[in-house]
Amino acid sequence: MSLLPRSLSLRLALMFALVGTVLLGAIGFYLYQSVERELAWRDDQALLGRLERMAALLDDSDSIDALRERPQLYANMLGNRDNLLWVLGPAGQPLIEINPAQLGIPQLPPSELPQLGDLGDEARVAWSHIERPRGGMTLIAGKLLAEREQMLAAYRLTLWLALAAGALLAFLLGWWVSQRGLRPLRQLTRRALAIDVQRLHLRLDDCAELSELRALSDALNQMLTRLEAGFSQLSRFSEDLAHEMRTPLSNLMGQTQQTLRRVRSLEEYQSLLASNQEEYERLARMIDNMLFLARAEQADAAIHTQVIELADAVEQLGDYFEGIAEERGMRLLNEAHGCVRADPDLLRRALANLIANALRYGEAGTVLRISSEQAVERVSVRVFNEGAPIAAEHLPRLFDRFYRCDPSRAQPGDSGGLGLAIVRSIMQLHGGEVWVESDASGTCFSLSFPR
Repeated sequence: MSLLPRSLSLRLALMFALVGTVLLGAIGFYLYQSVERELAWRDDQALLGRLERMAALLDDSDSIDALRERPQLYANMLGNRDNLLWVLGPAGQPLIEINPAQLGIPQLPPSELPQLGDLGDEARVAWSHIERPRGGMTLIAGKLLAEREQMLAAYRLTLWLALAAGALLAFLLGWWVSQRGLRPLRQLTRRALAIDVQRLHLRLDDCAELSELRALSDALNQMLTRLEAGFSQLSRFSEDLAHEMRTPLSNLMGQTQQTLRRVRSLEEYQSLLASNQEEYERLARMIDNMLFLARAEQADAAIHTQVIELADAVEQLGDYFEGIAEERGMRLLNEAHGCVRADPDLLRRALANLIANALRYGEAGTVLRISSEQAVERVSVRVFNEGAPIAAEHLPRLFDRFYRCDPSRAQPGDSGGLGLAIVRSIMQLHGGEVWVESDASGTCFSLSFPR
């Protein structure tokens, strides 16, 4: 579970505060380190300078006793109680000692060159060894670190307070900036909330002032376009479904009511039952087709594909439709070749629907051709029949459910306007597509399967 708040404005404010805090913290750390190094360097330089001045006093004086009798000569070099000074004789005995903190005499290695070091955590010292006629001496100058630590502690506290104030200010500024920056998004939200089923025609074009929101606005507009088209299609589907089912039900009720008005002969009752049976079969086919379309459009719909010889599949369908073709005065020509990977049952159903459609609307005395074309990435199967061309205004809606170019030409054995819609659903299941081309020479339906 995310620890971030659900409010986008609050998230941006917290991120803004985090970035500001990290940046201020990095600057404060750098400044603290710089001040600490500068203070340490200044103290070291001061200690080395005291060693030089003390050595100069010893060079200019006749004896160490004169310095011990006149401490004011070197007292000005110290100036406060944080400074330390030892002048040690040849045996390490203190000749001069200024030690307000009462520290022990440090045991340091002899060195002719000035050296620097820490005396624990309490002091910083510099020392050097000088040779004199009366014997060598060791000079040690030191400075207590308490004052520096107090100053650095106060500086750290100031930095922490500044960091806290900066983080709070960054959060408040981030909140204010995010509120103003997200104002177009809130306007877009209010505009989107105003769109409902009755106003699917509205779009969000006037809300895309910013380039970042333009992509979101375009995506929402495309979604609204799809929703509007789907809602319109659903409305048409409901109307078409009611119309398609009303016709056979009206026939059933009308014929039954007419027959029941008086006593009929056995032959008349048998004729009524036969007529009703045709209507029942029509309703059954319609329901089966609608169930197939509903299952095909489910997200988890699965198909079982295998390699199919197109020539054999078309040959089987040709045997099935041979009698119908003879009744129409047409002839089927199998020009298919090669293989395709598809579900066998679905492939046969798609081709059967196209062949039945071509036989129904093809011109008598012509040849219905089923051919194929093998490409690198696609396999195409074409069903071509000669006959009157389909008007251009019908082509975009030809695969819609219950759509007929000429409803008056509906026949008892047809698919109820769902045959081509089923073909499109089958191709979508295979990841392919179907399209139609129609001109004066005839009409060609093409199925394109991925290789």
